Amino acid sequence: VQLVASGGGLVQPGGSLRLSCTISGFPLDYYAIGWFRQAPGKEREGVSCINSASSSDGSTVYADSVKGRFTITRDNAKNAVYLQMDSLRPEDTAVYYCARYSGTSCHLPGPNHWGQGTQVTVSS
Repeated sequence: VQLVASGGGLVQPGGSLRLSCTISGFPLDYYAIGWFRQAPGKEREGVSCINSASSSDGSTVYADSVKGRFTITRDNAKNAVYLQMDSLRPEDTAVYYCARYSGTSCHLPGPNHWGQGTQVTVSS
């Protein structure tokens, strides 16, 4: 099981970035995937999650702080999950991680497989 996050970088406030989580070693169709972030001196927090394609509920979940600004999508054919981040704010600065849940739903207990992080810095 491997998850590789990429796409981070330095962006000005109000700008956009798209993070990618490329997976291997398991069928993406059957697992929920989440994005998390950790800022310096703060605890890791959930940002967004998307249920598996095989779930009866293909819904997405967003933290209140990113609703309306971030969009999570998946492309099973490319074995990838994306996080489009728009209207970025300095408080979005953090290391972002993608992670796999143990089944199809984002409501299962916490992820059991994590990728390495990608740094996102929002600054002028």
